[in-house]
Amino acid sequence: MARPDSDLLTVIQERLRPFPRDHFLSVTDLNAQTARDLLELADSFVELNQGSAKSLDLMAGRTVVNLFFENSTRTSASFEIAARRLGADVVSLSPRSSSVAKGETLIDTAATLNAMKPDILVVRHSASGAADLLSQKVGCAVVNAGDGRHEHPTQALLDLLTLKREFGDVGGLTVAICGDVAHSRVARSNVALLSMMGARVRLVGPPTLVPGDADRWGCEVFHDMRQGLEGCDVVMMLRLQLERMQGALVPSTREYYRFWGLDREKLKVAAPGVRVMHPGPMNRGVEIDSDIADDPVISLIQTQVEMGVSARMAVLAGLSLRREGAGQ
Repeated sequence: MARPDSDLLTVIQERLRPFPRDHFLSVTDLNAQTARDLLELADSFVELNQGSAKSLDLMAGRTVVNLFFENSTRTSASFEIAARRLGADVVSLSPRSSSVAKGETLIDTAATLNAMKPDILVVRHSASGAADLLSQKVGCAVVNAGDGRHEHPTQALLDLLTLKREFGDVGGLTVAICGDVAHSRVARSNVALLSMMGARVRLVGPPTLVPGDADRWGCEVFHDMRQGLEGCDVVMMLRLQLERMQGALVPSTREYYRFWGLDREKLKVAAPGVRVMHPGPMNRGVEIDSDIADDPVISLIQTQVEMGVSARMAVLAGLSLRREGAGQ
């Protein structure tokens, strides 16, 4: 098996630092400096992943368990690929094929997995706070891969990595997060991390889909799409999460696209050189026009997917090193 370039391995070792907390549950587990450190390490992993030799042994002998109670393609696959490229053993569990389908509770599932002594548990759950609860019941590190409407910290980290590689310094950028803010854990994590790194963040959406307390998030709030996009460097569209809505919060998807879907006409008021992002999965013709989503000049959507593996490698490697330092 081919080995990565020795100079790159040296850079990775120099940039690798223990994760600042025992778990990664929220963007607030980071500060500006630890976020920069993670980005530098993730940047090295991007170079590794773009080469032909991608395998490392930084997590040899470690076991990572992926436990996803909600459907996922990008996040679950990128965590699995990230762990394998670091040399870890990976077990991916689907609740539909586990004892959860027989009525086992989240706590009992945690106790069962804990008895098997994994090193890192990556969990996605529909209930806000589920990852935090698990972290109190297990002896391993827990990574929050999305909990209800609460947070999705590794998505915010990969988005920040994407912007860093595109713009260099994120500080000073104006980022508009648009659409279904109310149901979006991605929005909450991105607002916190982007603000921490010095970006100016706007929330743009209909009043029914922007939380009533959004003005206390430290952002500007707009209920007019064109006003919200004016002069923006980055437009981050959000998925319309119909499955989380109770009652009709939008008249129809056609009406939603007319006022809130991103198309060339609405994008004209953004800054020259604007870039467009979306965490996926996309509802084409609802949140975003295919012409924009597939435009290789302005769309960073596929880059986000690529950066997901590298960002999650940085998190897993940091958590593994922290456990090693603690003798675990």
